[in-house]
Amino acid sequence: MAPHMLLLPAVVLSVLTLVQTSYAQQLAEESCTVQILVPGLKGEPGDKGQKGAPGRPGRVGPPGDMGPPGSKGHKGVMGRHGKVGPSGMKGSKGETGDPGPKGPDGEPGLPCECAPMRRMIGEMDLLVAQLSSELRFIKSALPSPAAVAGIKETESKLYLLVKEEKRFWDAQLYCQARGGHLAMPKDQESNSAIATYIREAGVSRVYIGLNDVEREGVFTYVDSSPMSTFSAWRQGEPNNAYDQEDCTDLLPTGEWTDVSCSPTMYFVCEFTKDNI
Repeated sequence: MAPHMLLLPAVVLSVLTLVQTSYAQQLAEESCTVQILVPGLKGEPGDKGQKGAPGRPGRVGPPGDMGPPGSKGHKGVMGRHGKVGPSGMKGSKGETGDPGPKGPDGEPGLPCECAPMRRMIGEMDLLVAQLSSELRFIKSALPSPAAVAGIKETESKLYLLVKEEKRFWDAQLYCQARGGHLAMPKDQESNSAIATYIREAGVSRVYIGLNDVEREGVFTYVDSSPMSTFSAWRQGEPNNAYDQEDCTDLLPTGEWTDVSCSPTMYFVCEFTKDNI
């Protein structure tokens, strides 16, 4: 065995011994530096510090119990006037009061001519009577406002266009119940007046009071008077189509055609002013 191989264990042993010795000295030094702290005696209280800033508000707590009722407070000031309320119901009429004292006599009037005034009063009375009569006629002759297209007036007649569809004889009964009859245009003036009337009202045709029910081809008015002095037949009329056209209608042009009495259509009533 070589000499250096024998020396190796000894060297290692020496190193280990040296390390152990160094570690032991370090532990001894560290043990000397450890201090044990023992609390001392309580000192004197210090001065009171300054008040700190207020903390954040806490949560709202539950409501407390209701306390006993306190004494009645002082009466408050009067509030503003409220809105004016609706008017109440009208009260019953009170008793008539005592008559007042008689007043002084007035100044004497001036003399005047009474004849002109009386004549004027008489004329006004006649006018009032006429208006009252016409008002009665309107109340009795007019149905609902929607069914009437106004009134047409000539010198002696009043014509009423009824926008309510009826058969010929029902229309005649309607007019008779109101003191008139179906319109009977016996001259050009009355025929033109009726034609203008229905044309302005936008009506295409109306029954008039003319028929040949009793004798075919012989037309008479509803008052039984013959059609002799005036006619306004359309060209080719009357033609009694299908052997059943016994009544008459009037067109906006003023022309007449013979038609059946069964269809319903608008019609014109005629009233004599003297009979109103």
